[in-house]
Amino acid sequence: MTTALNRLAETSESSGPVIHITPSALFEIGGFTVTNSMVYGLLSSTLIVILLIYVANKMTVRPKKGIIQLVEICSEFIFSTIENALGSRKLAVKYAPYFTAAFFFVMISNWLGLAPGVGEALTLNENPAFRPFTADLNGTLAASLVMMVLVQTFAIRESGFHKYVRHFFAGSLKNPATYLLGIFELFSELVRVFSLALRLFLNVAIGEIIIAIFTYLGSFFGPVTALPFVILELFVGALQAYIFTMLTIMYLGAAIKHDHEREEHVEFEEAKIAA
Repeated sequence: MTTALNRLAETSESSGPVIHITPSALFEIGGFTVTNSMVYGLLSSTLIVILLIYVANKMTVRPKKGIIQLVEICSEFIFSTIENALGSRKLAVKYAPYFTAAFFFVMISNWLGLAPGVGEALTLNENPAFRPFTADLNGTLAASLVMMVLVQTFAIRESGFHKYVRHFFAGSLKNPATYLLGIFELFSELVRVFSLALRLFLNVAIGEIIIAIFTYLGSFFGPVTALPFVILELFVGALQAYIFTMLTIMYLGAAIKHDHEREEHVEFEEAKIAA
């Protein structure tokens, strides 16, 4: 299947730009195939960890300029978003590291996909040596799955397992429609994993294709003709990281607030009955 997709996507240099839709296998370790997106994803993750540790060690009470200030601004923005979504500063402090790390991972992974040498510039076994991790559907699916598992774990931690399960089955348990709607709600949680993954993958992959096309059309002046789209992709990469993180925060906020609202409603109904 992968080979067929690559053959459909690739063209010779004489007929057009070479475009890879799927990752390419580079080598095998114990029967496990290692692709170019895995290799570059590992390199990107290592670089991101080193960068964020460096910034954390350089932070002071007085704001600094440059990349440190950029990281501080982004971190504060994500923190404020979490606080507004969850309605609690205490919870924001508790969960900010997870969502902030996800934001920087997605954003910097998107940006590193635009670095020189990524794509057709370097090859190994006639395949590109490096491919952006977020331009691989397997990579975005893994990232989405990890974040949704964290969201469900946090929701259970804050609401308790019983309330967590109960919020899927709203209404009276004597009503058969409650179970039907509950199954639909559970299915929608699964769909969210794929919607997050596809949204991120398609935006990055389409940007990669556009840059490849305009680089080919520019021929010798390819870097010049592709430059506006590279700049645009820097913005899109940051925007997609924000959307990815914002949606996962909203999913957590909806789960927690829904449980709290249900509890308040039950208490109100009990008070009415008691009166």
